Amino acid sequence: MLNKIKMKLPKAKKINAEKYSVGLSLYKSKIAKIKLSANESALGPSPKAIKEYIKVSKNFKRYPDTDGISLRKAIAKKFNLDVRRIILGSGSDQVLEMICKTFLGPKDEVVIPKYSFIVYRMYSKINGAKVIFAKEKNYKASIENILSCVTKKTKIVFLANPNNPTSTYINKKNIVKLRKKLRSNILLVIDDAYFEYVNNRDYESGLKLFLKSKNVIITRTFSKIYGLAGLRIGWGYSSKNIIGDLNKIKPPFNVNKSALAAAEAAIADSIWLKKEIMHINKWRSIMFKKFKEMNIETNEGSSNFLLINFNRAKINSINVFKKLAESGILVRKMDNYSINNSLRVTIGNANENRKFILKIERITNV
Repeated sequence: MLNKIKMKLPKAKKINAEKYSVGLSLYKSKIAKIKLSANESALGPSPKAIKEYIKVSKNFKRYPDTDGISLRKAIAKKFNLDVRRIILGSGSDQVLEMICKTFLGPKDEVVIPKYSFIVYRMYSKINGAKVIFAKEKNYKASIENILSCVTKKTKIVFLANPNNPTSTYINKKNIVKLRKKLRSNILLVIDDAYFEYVNNRDYESGLKLFLKSKNVIITRTFSKIYGLAGLRIGWGYSSKNIIGDLNKIKPPFNVNKSALAAAEAAIADSIWLKKEIMHINKWRSIMFKKFKEMNIETNEGSSNFLLINFNRAKINSINVFKKLAESGILVRKMDNYSINNSLRVTIGNANENRKFILKIERITNV
């Protein structure tokens, strides 16, 4: 017999980054009846978006427009933007990924508030950068602490406003102050994923604040308020130079035809958008009051979800999660974010919210 030759296989580069933990759809192999774990739209997509999706489905054999020019024009018209400064992604996650691929290397550092969306640190580490976490004040990003973390190696500062998973926000005065105090060669990335849900007077979206800025990039998504999470589509806006750099690595046909068509219809349906906002505002207030009655700590929040803590109620969040899941209601554990004894709850439709409140009242014996 011939001696077996030892085969040398390709070796992957070492990547020191945690894997993104998605919101559960199943619990113990059973499909959840009520899913409040992924900050998805409460009312779902606009009927007009669904109609366009069905229409496009008749011609799936054709590739989509690789530049998504029709949707980019619709976005530009809606928000009064320069169409040349818009880039589309398969979800805003892909725009964030392209930012990290384009600007980060092993000698760079990024600064991220401690309880920020985990994707920022994930893509930063994948591209070799060192992640510096800025301490927060009562689960709210601190401009002073972010600035104290900046070094000569800092390349990017990531900021979600409002923030996931805490549902807190930084007012417009402090965000403008942050950009002024950062070096001009530090890229400020502002994630506007939940901006539509904020109705506070001291708040302004990143897009409005930095419309003419050359060293800020804003990301937005169709996954949340527009209800198109399953189609994966988002976009970014920045200077011509930055968007030009991102376009060099943007994959061809990265956004599918159905997503392009549905997103264009969704962004035009302002009536449906207002309906979703009114629903969230109503139920956010109701749930805040209910949690207070149950001795569960939270803030009123500025998005379509609430971060709740059980210390005052003297209950273990893992037990609460299990009891909810066993009844077919899924919420989000906060283990990945190291937020102790807490859960994140998405505001669902009226029926889902009522069932959730009833169940958690029974768990807390209220």
